Amino acid sequence: MAIGTVGTGLDIPTLVAQLVAKEREPQENQINALGTAATSKLSAISTIKSGLSNLQTALAALVKSADNPGYKTTLGTDATFTAAVDTGDNATSPVAGTHQVQVQQLAQNQKLSSKAFDKDAAIGGGKLTIGYGDTSLDVDIAADSKLADVAKAINKASGGKGVVASVVTADDGQHLVLTAVDSGEAGAITVTPSGGNGTLDDLAYDGTAASKMEVMVEAKDAIVIVDGFTRTSSSNTISDLVPGVTLTLTKANPDVKQTLTIGRDNSALKANLTAFVTAYNAINTTLKSATAYNSETNTASALTGDAMVRGLQQQLRGQLSPNVNELKALGITLATDGTLTLDSTKLDAAIAKDPESVANMFGADGTVGKSMTDMLKSNLDATTGTITQRTNTLNKQIKDLEKRLDDLDARMEQVSTRYTKQFTSMESLVSQMQTTSDYLTQQLAKKTSS
Repeated sequence: MAIGTVGTGLDIPTLVAQLVAKEREPQENQINALGTAATSKLSAISTIKSGLSNLQTALAALVKSADNPGYKTTLGTDATFTAAVDTGDNATSPVAGTHQVQVQQLAQNQKLSSKAFDKDAAIGGGKLTIGYGDTSLDVDIAADSKLADVAKAINKASGGKGVVASVVTADDGQHLVLTAVDSGEAGAITVTPSGGNGTLDDLAYDGTAASKMEVMVEAKDAIVIVDGFTRTSSSNTISDLVPGVTLTLTKANPDVKQTLTIGRDNSALKANLTAFVTAYNAINTTLKSATAYNSETNTASALTGDAMVRGLQQQLRGQLSPNVNELKALGITLATDGTLTLDSTKLDAAIAKDPESVANMFGADGTVGKSMTDMLKSNLDATTGTITQRTNTLNKQIKDLEKRLDDLDARMEQVSTRYTKQFTSMESLVSQMQTTSDYLTQQLAKKTSS
């Protein structure tokens, strides 16, 4: 017979479960409340960390552009060259100003052509030594090779460096065309045949009148004059004549001077400053929301009254408040609610008046740039940052609460076992008393009847 169906008639499992739940409830509620609060704080801290990280990223970009101002080039109509500001960490910074440019001559890739050969005529065998720059290339030509075979052997041996060979079929027959890969006189080609039956001699070229191959395009160096300084180059791209600017020559026009203007380009700086203002306002709003209190509903936010958050708000305000006049001069206004606004027109005017003004404020050694960089690092450092330490503390607290719940489960198992034993013992005792009572009742009934 199952427990709880005789004796007192109690449903012992249900009764034990109810008693255990009642004993468990206040402790469990307390742990869960602490866990909910810790989780809410952890979530709020994570949001704050994200906002501070965004501000740190925006500030880093602003610091870089403040210390390395942008420049742009302006050319006249029908310019015979293009000009691009050099980029990269090791690039030379341009200098604002104007330059007079004359493109005297463009660099050319040499092109040679052989005499006409009959289509598919056998050229013969031997070796071609092709020279270019300080390099020479030996090309073995198999016996009875056709012109196409010679071109193929040259291209295989050169691998696209120094010379490229092709076969052109014209009205008078087939021509072997050799084109220098590198422009200018430095890339000029020479061809020296040797061995074989002498047929390859028709492909000789050494730059003299005795050469068998004809010059179709002469190897020429580029010549450009900038502000009276002449520069000769094997390439039409010249990167070290105008500081910080690369010139690419596109057309020769020796008799015309063209103006190249180099000036400040504030577009990247303004974009980075706008991103900084946006990130600053976003974290300012996040911190306010994290500590807000609704007096109408008496509802607090996750971090209402939190000392760390108040400290962050004070630190952020402290970066800008002492410099409010200097910021205003740059077109940056700090409102009473702590938000920033940017007037790009005023910024342009301030930079035009004092090109170093932005660097003095937001550069790596600038008033705001340096102090805010240090402040954000102290809060976001992966080891010692206040946000990191607070996050670690909350995670530890949550783990401790999880352990308390596990311990509570274990204790309640013991309580359930104890209650079950006690009620089972009581049930057995009552059952025994009922059995004794029934026996006595039967005996008395027998006496009475006798």
